[in-house]
Amino acid sequence: MLIGIMSDTHDNLPAIRKAVDFFNERNVELVVHAGDYVAPFVARELERLRAPLKGVFGNNDGERKGLYEALGIYDDILEIEADGMKIAVTHGTDERIVRALARSRLYDVVVVGHTHRYEIREEGRTIVVNPGEVCGYITGIKSVALLDTRKRVVEIFNIETGELLGAMSL
Repeated sequence: MLIGIMSDTHDNLPAIRKAVDFFNERNVELVVHAGDYVAPFVARELERLRAPLKGVFGNNDGERKGLYEALGIYDDILEIEADGMKIAVTHGTDERIVRALARSRLYDVVVVGHTHRYEIREEGRTIVVNPGEVCGYITGIKSVALLDTRKRVVEIFNIETGELLGAMSL
């Protein structure tokens, strides 16, 4: 399964549009959002995805009821199983929770956001993936990740240039 991973869209509709186009062009089968959509009106761009969207709340998602109604987002931690791979998703506001999820040995991959900086790192036998920020407000880099559960590889891309920013085999 090819899973698109995004985070920290922060209402940047043109950037969200680019991320959606990036995922649609690559025929992802699922998109995971690690939080900080900000407002429910982002749904009009995210609804263009040709794959289901699953996600969690971030620390800037104040209008939770509206996000639930628009996108079905309702949780702070999400568990996904794909091709025998167990994935946990949380925004990452509290690094202690991220470490606990990664060190629990329950998950192959833990997806986070929050820092706006893309990263792939190992925590024991678990890979922690932060796709960076779609919005580009902090780093100036609009990035997303792709997780291929069959090939067991995760890659991070700049959605403006298509440049591969990082990769790791699982």
